Amino acid sequence: MAKGQGKMVAVNKKANHDFAIEETIEAGIVLQGTEIKSIRNGKVQLRDAFVRIRNNEAWISNMHISPYDQGNRFNHDPLRSRKLLLHKKQINTLIGQTKEAGMAIVPLKMYLKDGFAKVLIGVGKGKKHYDKREDLKKKEAKREMERAFKAKQQY
Repeated sequence: MAKGQGKMVAVNKKANHDFAIEETIEAGIVLQGTEIKSIRNGKVQLRDAFVRIRNNEAWISNMHISPYDQGNRFNHDPLRSRKLLLHKKQINTLIGQTKEAGMAIVPLKMYLKDGFAKVLIGVGKGKKHYDKREDLKKKEAKREMERAFKAKQQY
């Protein structure tokens, strides 16, 4: 299965709006107890999540996984930091890329692949306000062209 493929659980739409993503990497994630059950139910939010490198390990912070409904005292803290499973070479490239000004590591998608939870993380540069407006203009122009083309085909 290709990178970014599988049963989609959560998508961070705001990441593509706020960042110009240059490279993506698929990472496994270390989970506790009932977290995988909540993920399978789709109770994950990536909106404010970010990735940090600490002690040559990648950690995802601020990712919200809701407590499992049927889990009792074994439930987890919803906002705890979770370790990402990456090769040492991948972590070193991430460290090198984030040394540049304005570069950040953001989670783009979370999905289930062969029964395992995977996170697609992207390295990107933050967009300025005028860049975001430019993207919206391009998207609107493309939408208008598709509408005109569709209308022309109907006649």
